[in-house]
Amino acid sequence: MRKPKHDSKAPGCSGACCLRVEDMGVDIGGADILQHVNFHLHCGRIVALIGPNGAGKSSLFKAILGQIPHTGTIDFQRAGGKRTRPLIGYVPQSPAFDRGDPVSVFDFFSAAVSDWPVFLPTPKKLRARVADCLERVHGGDLIDKRMGALSGGELQRVLMALALEPLPHILILDEPLSGVDIDGERQLLDMLDEICSQYDLSILLSTHDFATLEEYADQVILLKNTVLRVGAPAEVLACDEFKEVFHLDLKRGVG
Repeated sequence: MRKPKHDSKAPGCSGACCLRVEDMGVDIGGADILQHVNFHLHCGRIVALIGPNGAGKSSLFKAILGQIPHTGTIDFQRAGGKRTRPLIGYVPQSPAFDRGDPVSVFDFFSAAVSDWPVFLPTPKKLRARVADCLERVHGGDLIDKRMGALSGGELQRVLMALALEPLPHILILDEPLSGVDIDGERQLLDMLDEICSQYDLSILLSTHDFATLEEYADQVILLKNTVLRVGAPAEVLACDEFKEVFHLDLKRGVG
């Protein structure tokens, strides 16, 4: 298990940057998607969001990103207590690219971070900037590869590099392990650990891969329309709420 930089039990998040979600609710078309959601997200920590399909995980992400209205409060403070609007990097779930698409990683990335016309010669500074961003995720060798030719793990690295430019306070990833093979999954999780430690940012990711939680996550949030449990991975995976939601006892197999 990772050793977090900040004590999650510090009163009032003293001394740590912190995203606080308090009594948050989301109503879509008259249906209560989320109710009374409460948790804190500290910098320097990897927090896994788990729950069954339809539990409201994507709605929670959209509310934090400001894409849908919500009740309750979402508040961010920097270390020292100064409240500010957080800069959030976001990686969506499994975007698809045509295998024959000629757009390169450089074309895709530069279009997102600059307004330089693609039909003009590329400035050296722009290519150097894209290369530097890709190096944050050890993806410098991908710069001229076609987007459609990337493996699942390579695509996640490119999208993560884009989400880290500029460096955010919070990085949100929606099912980043989906479509990634075992080797790519290990590399991606190692990279998240490295990014979290190097840049001291918060990482919130949704996942259905329970086997990796104890190794990589500092904290787990169990969600089913509301927060059922928050705690260390071993604690949440062994709790009664987990067994009831997933009909699964990890010590005895499927119930």
